[in-house]
Amino acid sequence: METINAIEVKGLWAAYEDRMIIEDMNLKIPKGKITIIIGANGCGKSTLLKVISRILPAKRGEVRIDGMDLCKEKAEYIAKKVAVLPQTPTCPDTITVRELVSYGRFPYRKAIGGMSRHDIEQVDWALEKTGLTEISGRLVTELSGGQRQRAWIAMTLAQETEMILLDEPTTYLDMAYQLDVLQLLERMNREKQLTIVMVLHDLNEACRFADHIIGLKNGKVVCEGRPADVITRENIREIYGIDAKLVMSDGGYPICMEFDRVIKTL
Repeated sequence: METINAIEVKGLWAAYEDRMIIEDMNLKIPKGKITIIIGANGCGKSTLLKVISRILPAKRGEVRIDGMDLCKEKAEYIAKKVAVLPQTPTCPDTITVRELVSYGRFPYRKAIGGMSRHDIEQVDWALEKTGLTEISGRLVTELSGGQRQRAWIAMTLAQETEMILLDEPTTYLDMAYQLDVLQLLERMNREKQLTIVMVLHDLNEACRFADHIIGLKNGKVVCEGRPADVITRENIREIYGIDAKLVMSDGGYPICMEFDRVIKTL
């Protein structure tokens, strides 16, 4: 069965001022799957998400979403197709959980008038799916780290898009909350067939939750495919500069059991 791609990147170059981060990148992100981007710090993971979400303009190349050229589409169209959760989102101190989640309906709001019945229903649904209904009246600043992250994810769900991009959604969370967030995203993918693209640092979590993995190094794609196919000792060494011992889990995905840094000799 032929894979349908939600996002295609062709000949992409991206930079911050004069510092080139991504160079001639080509990749495909399958529709309705969880794609996780891995790689060492500074390899271009976050930059790639910013280009796909049009936060950062590309220097050259093209990004297509459902076959449409990203650069030629209006911002309103992109906001109804792709929801984005950056690495360190912020909101006013006085905002409640419900108000934050309601921000996800902004692309659909009219210039005059309040939220429609559908807007309210979508916010209620997002709160219910993330387990936040009972605390929707609390201030976001009063929440635990895990609850706060679920509130931000609820906002992206309320946006009612086909794709969600998340930059390190488990950063600063303990192991239990990390698992809560990743299982929530997995559940939304399975129930709604959402295309989810996220950056993760934990290789074992990436292997467990990804349908598709993209490994980056110095702004270039080292590998992409199923975790069982592309997470090899050779690719880990190339991406991270470490030697790893891998075993296959009962779930059919690789687990990194031991690792040592590769020592470079002159």
